Amino acid sequence: MDRVEGQTEGRSGSRNEGRTEAGADRARLAALHGVATSYEPAPGQSVPVPDDTVVAVLAALGVDASTPRAVRDALDAHARTERNRLLPRAVVLRGPARHRPPDLPDDAALHVETSDGQSLTWDDPLPLGTHLLRARTPDGRSAAAPLIVAPERVPQPPERCHGFLVQLYSLLSARSWGMGDLGDLAELAAWSGRAFGTDFLQVNPLHAAVPGAPGRPCDPSPYRPSSRRFPDPVHLRVEEVTEFGRLAGPAREEAQRLLAAAAELNAAVLRRGEPIDHDAVRALKLRALELVRAVPLGPGRRASYCEFLAEQGQALDDHATWCALAEVHGPDWHSWPAGLRNPRSARTARARGELLDRVDFHCWLAWLTDRQLATAQRAARDAGMRVGLVHDLAVGVHPGGSDAWAQQESLAAGMSVGAPPDAFNSRGQDWGLPPWRPDALRATGYAPYRDLLRGLLRHAGALRIDHVMGLFRLWWVPEGREPGQGTYVRYDADAMLGVLAVEAHRAGAAVIGEDLGTVEPGVREALAERGVLGTSVLWFERDWSRGARRAGPLPPERWREGCLATATTHDLPSTAARLTGDHVALRHRLGLLRRPLAVEQREDAKGVAEWLALFGRLGLLPEGPDDEEAAVRAVHRFLLRTPARMVGVWLPDTVGDRRPQNLPGTSDEYPNWRLPVADPAGRPLSLEELASSPRLHALMDEIRALTARRDTPGARPRQGSDTLSP
Repeated sequence: MDRVEGQTEGRSGSRNEGRTEAGADRARLAALHGVATSYEPAPGQSVPVPDDTVVAVLAALGVDASTPRAVRDALDAHARTERNRLLPRAVVLRGPARHRPPDLPDDAALHVETSDGQSLTWDDPLPLGTHLLRARTPDGRSAAAPLIVAPERVPQPPERCHGFLVQLYSLLSARSWGMGDLGDLAELAAWSGRAFGTDFLQVNPLHAAVPGAPGRPCDPSPYRPSSRRFPDPVHLRVEEVTEFGRLAGPAREEAQRLLAAAAELNAAVLRRGEPIDHDAVRALKLRALELVRAVPLGPGRRASYCEFLAEQGQALDDHATWCALAEVHGPDWHSWPAGLRNPRSARTARARGELLDRVDFHCWLAWLTDRQLATAQRAARDAGMRVGLVHDLAVGVHPGGSDAWAQQESLAAGMSVGAPPDAFNSRGQDWGLPPWRPDALRATGYAPYRDLLRGLLRHAGALRIDHVMGLFRLWWVPEGREPGQGTYVRYDADAMLGVLAVEAHRAGAAVIGEDLGTVEPGVREALAERGVLGTSVLWFERDWSRGARRAGPLPPERWREGCLATATTHDLPSTAARLTGDHVALRHRLGLLRRPLAVEQREDAKGVAEWLALFGRLGLLPEGPDDEEAAVRAVHRFLLRTPARMVGVWLPDTVGDRRPQNLPGTSDEYPNWRLPVADPAGRPLSLEELASSPRLHALMDEIRALTARRDTPGARPRQGSDTLSP
C-alpha cells in the first residue's frame, strides 16, 4: 500500500514538474514575442493571464505554442534566428548620434537605401526618414533591417496657446445638411481665430466610416472607422465643390430638390431637436455628388486630381475598391464571396475592373475631401492661428472595414483591442478593433503606420493620438473570450516614436497623446522626452504627493507643462453637468450607477466642492460658488493658471450644454455621437447662434485677455489676482 502510494506520488510529482517546466518554457517564449503572462492592475498586485489566452495570442503572431513540443520547437527556432542575426530587428537613430548596431562584426559593410532612392554608406550624412539598412560580411552573410533616422523631439506648439475642442458633426450652421461639415469647420476657424485669438481647433476623428447596410444604421462612432487613412466624404460641403455651380438642366433641378431635403434634415436637428441622422445625410450627399461628378473637371482641377491619385497610390486604390465592393456585397468583407476577401486576388482584380467607374468615384470623393480639409487649415492659419487644425487618430479600425480588408497581413486575426479590468470597469473592455501585429509592422519597415501618419498630417498643425499608450503596448482580447481574459502585447516603442517624430517633423506638427487611464511606469516620461504632450483633465488631476487616502485637487503650479489641459473630453460630462450633478442623474436614469443614487451624488458633490473651494482660495471665483456660469469661467481661469502649453475649451462648455457627446456603457439607451451643441435647456444652437452667444463671448473674451496678459513681455501678476504668472 505504501509502495503503491509512493509510486503514485512519484508519478504525480513528475507530471507537476513537467507542467511547471512546460509553463516556464511557454512564458519564456511569450516574453520573446512581447506577450505578457501576467499584468499589474495596481502596484504590487499581479494577475496571471490564462494559458489559453497566451497560446491564442502567440498563434495570432504566427507562433505555435499549442503543445510543449511545439513550444520547444519555437524556442529552438528563435534561438537559431538570433544566433545568425547580423542586425537588430529595427535600428533607430535619434538626432545626429551615429552608433554602429550592436554585435555586428567589425568587418561588416553597412549600406543605407534611403526612402527617396539614394544609396549611402553608414558614414554618409543620413537624412531624416525611414530607410533600409543592409549589412554584408566578407564571408557572404547579409541582412536587412528598417532604419529610422528621427529627430530628438517632435515639433512643439507655441507656448501658451488656447483653442476649441469640437465634435465636427455637432457643429451645424444654417448651411449644413443635417450635420456639421468642413465648410462649418472653416467658418469656425475664421471666426474664432479673429474674434478670440484661438490658436487651434481640435476635432474628432474624421476617418472614413463604415456605411450602414439595409435595415442596419451605420456605427456613428468616429473611433471605430472603416479607414483611418482616408477622411469621410460625409464631411464635404457639397455646394463648395467647384463643379456643383456648373450643374445645369435636370441635374440642377434634382440638386435643388436635394438641397431642400438637406434643409429639412438640418431643421429636424436644429429646430425640432431630433438626433443627427448620419445615414440620411450620407445618402443625400452621395446622390448630390454623383450628379456633380458628371460635370467634367477643368484642366487645372484634372491635373490636381491626377497628382493626388499618384501620391496616394495603392492605398487609395484599395480603399476605393473596398467602397465599391461594399456597395455591391455589403459593408463587412468577411461576408463577401471568397475570392473577394483577398485584396490581391485575381477575382478582386477583375471586380475592380468591372466596377472601375465606382472605384474612380470613391477616389474622387477622397480628393474632394482632402481639398476641403486643406481649405479649412488654410482658413485657420489665415485667421492668425499658430497651430490650426488638430486632427485625431483613433486607436484602431472596424474589423469589417476598408483598412482591415486591405491590411490583413498587418493585423492580428481573431484579436481585438481593449482594456483590462480596472476600478471603472470590473469586466474589462473589448473595443472590437483588430490590432496591428508588431512583427508585421517591423517587416514592412513600419510602412502602414508611416503612411497613416503622413496622411493625417497633410493638413494639420497638430495630431492627437487616442490611447497613446498603444505605441508601447495594447491589451489583446482573443475572439470569443471575455475582455478580462486578454493580455498585453508589447510594441517597439522606440521605433513607433521614431516614425512618429519623423512624420511630425516632416509636417511641422505637434503631437498630443491621450494618456488618461492606466499608464504603465515610464510611458509618460518617454513621451515627454520625445516632446509628445500629454492630456490633463481638471477633475482627474489630484495631489497624491502626501499619500492621502483621498487626494485633493492638484494646485495649478504642480501641473505639468507638456500637456493639453482641458476641463472635459468627448467621453466625459460637460463642465456644467459636472458642476450641477446632472451627469449623475443621467446615469441613474439609464441604470448605469453601481451604487445608490444618494451615495453617488454625495461623493460627486464632495469632489466638485473641493475644486470650487480651491478656486475661491486662489481668487478665481469672486462671484461665489452658486453661480454656475461663473464657475465654468473659474474652471478655465484655473486652467490658464497652470503651466500647460495648450489649453483646450470644449465648445459645448461655452454655452452651458449639459449633454455628453458620448456616454460610455450605452448604445441604444443614449444618442451617442448624434447630438448638436445645445444650450443648458438642451435647445440646439447653430454656429450662427454660437457666434452671437453672450455666454460664449463672456468666457472667450476673458480667456483671450488672460492669455494676452500672460504673453505680454514684462507683465507681472498682482498677488491674489486671476492674472497668470509668466
